[in-house]
Amino acid sequence: MQRHDILSSLGIADAAAAGGDMPLRSPIDGSVLGSVQRDSPGNIEAKIGRSAEAFLTWRTLPAPTRGELVRRFGQVLRENKKALGHLVTLETGKLLSEGMGEVQEMIDICDFAVGLSRQLHGLTIASERPGHHMRETWHPLGPVGVISAFNFPVAVWAWNAALALVCGNSVVWKPSEKTLLCAFAVRALFERVAREFEGAPPGLLELLVGKTEAGTALVENPGIPLISATGSTRMGRAIAPRASARFARLLLELGGNAAMIVSPAADLDLAVRAITFSAVGTAGQRCTTLRRLLVHETLYDRLVERLSRVFETIRVGDPREAETLVGPLVDGDAFAAMQAALSQAREHGASVIGGERLFGPGGEAAFYVRPAIVPLREASGFTREEIFAPILYVIPYTGDVRHAIEIQNDVPQGLSSAIFTTDLREAELFLSAVGSDCGLANVNTGTSGAEIGGAFGGEKETGGGRESGSDSWRAYMRRQTQTVNYSPDLPLSQGVSFDI
Repeated sequence: MQRHDILSSLGIADAAAAGGDMPLRSPIDGSVLGSVQRDSPGNIEAKIGRSAEAFLTWRTLPAPTRGELVRRFGQVLRENKKALGHLVTLETGKLLSEGMGEVQEMIDICDFAVGLSRQLHGLTIASERPGHHMRETWHPLGPVGVISAFNFPVAVWAWNAALALVCGNSVVWKPSEKTLLCAFAVRALFERVAREFEGAPPGLLELLVGKTEAGTALVENPGIPLISATGSTRMGRAIAPRASARFARLLLELGGNAAMIVSPAADLDLAVRAITFSAVGTAGQRCTTLRRLLVHETLYDRLVERLSRVFETIRVGDPREAETLVGPLVDGDAFAAMQAALSQAREHGASVIGGERLFGPGGEAAFYVRPAIVPLREASGFTREEIFAPILYVIPYTGDVRHAIEIQNDVPQGLSSAIFTTDLREAELFLSAVGSDCGLANVNTGTSGAEIGGAFGGEKETGGGRESGSDSWRAYMRRQTQTVNYSPDLPLSQGVSFDI
């Protein structure tokens, strides 16, 4: 599909993506996709104000009615999956199957949220006072601020928005400035549904166009009770103090530094497939990307040699072509960061297999790389840092799996982890309280590929937030404990006596 056809089918006029001060480029070939106008401070305030007004109406609708809007939105996504998936690929450089998969993830979370719209339940609590009962219930929270990253430009928004909407909230979205056309397309599809939905107020989804200044304005606005932000740990450190200063809630999905343990009891054929996708999928630009491979010393040389052969044969190129397995890095800054990390490894005496720049569509204007393997003899300081690129550090461990778990956990991040073993004791130890300290722990499957049925998020510098999963809706609501006295008396709790 061509750019014009994609935008037209999604309801974006060429004029809406032209004439602004923010140019948009495709990482596939460096071509200009458009240019959009950033919001002024006044525009940002007005949009947040409209969202606040929308919330006052939207919260009064029954939750199943709100779920019906989300159901219809999911249907529109189904009808436009091909076009939106192509646009995701065009703006991010990820494989076309990944672009389509990201839209499918939006559809899945819509289905999930529709079911939850009839399950936003509280509790009935026994009271110690005669003639009383207590209830715990949940109410809509307010306009929800969503800040999303370039690597999943539509799915992460949907994780938040679908749940926020069924919970009775409006949404203010600050997308990455690198993937604004995807955001424009989602807004157009959503507004198509909202315009035809009785009771849906204008302003239910507002889109902020800008860079750091737009995100800062959203975070600091006292009318936004929850900020859900996905990005780097550095971004989280900038956001958290600003939001906390006004006592806003935070849902942070930040850096990852995933590790996989390969034990002597592993099925190596299975492990190699999982290692490869986890390490090079999305050109290493996932928060769940495999960055540290912890291999038992008895397998180390054999596995490094095997992975080297596999990485050498991986087709790197235009992500729209079916044979391609690795597309481009998002931009020149990402390429520079990757090369700096490889130089640092060399300075510490490590050898590097791969990692060189390759040329595909666009020549010098695009940044394709061969995924890199860095064999090490032990973990080093630089392996504690997240580099958003396809670099796989391979580190040996000795003795039993406890040594590997110790190495895995000895980093500031705590998002995703995996172990490959057919030994039940090793697997269960890895999943136990003394095992992986990550929010995601996998056995005999890779570190990437979360499903919306499970809570997604991590610990430590990953932020501690959770998106999707069984009780994730509670993050978007406020809890209220209610006490009802249906007796003619007024007994006090804890036996307190107070007669007048």
